[in-house]
Parts: sequence; C-alpha cells; structure tokens
Amino acid sequence: MELKEQLKAQIIEQLNLEDLTTADIKNDAPLFGDEGLGLDSIDALEFIVLLDSEYSIKIDDPSLAREIFYSIDSMADFIESNK
Repeated sequence: MELKEQLKAQIIEQLNLEDLTTADIKNDAPLFGDEGLGLDSIDALEFIVLLDSEYSIKIDDPSLAREIFYSIDSMADFIESNK
C-alpha cells in the first residue's frame, strides 16, 4: 500500500473517523481547521503517537507539528525524509 493511502487508513482508524473513507481525504487538503477535516490539537497528539509507534519517528521540536501535520502530503514527506 502506498504511504499516503496507508496514512489515510491509519488516521481514520486512530481517530475513529468511521464516516470517512480514504477517498474522502485529499492528499493536499489541510487536516486541521475549518477547511480540511477539522481536526484539533488532541488529534495532533494522536498523530505524534502514530508516527512514533508505526514509523519509529519522534518529533523533537513540537513547534514543527503544525507544518508536518498540515496535510497527508506533508506527513508523507516528513516520514520519507526521516526513515
């Protein structure tokens, strides 16, 4: 499974977004705020746990989280560059 599709599936499962499918999440759409999925800071913490548990990647600087978790594209790029 392609990384971006895998991330979408993991996000849906981790955040219990049962009313969404991977096709509903656009790769370049914002994940947070009113424009995208409408996720919040609690969801961002879930993403930090997900990166650590699934990809063994720790975010040392929490101020980067907003940039990393902006979209599926930005998360995939971060994972690829930190493998």
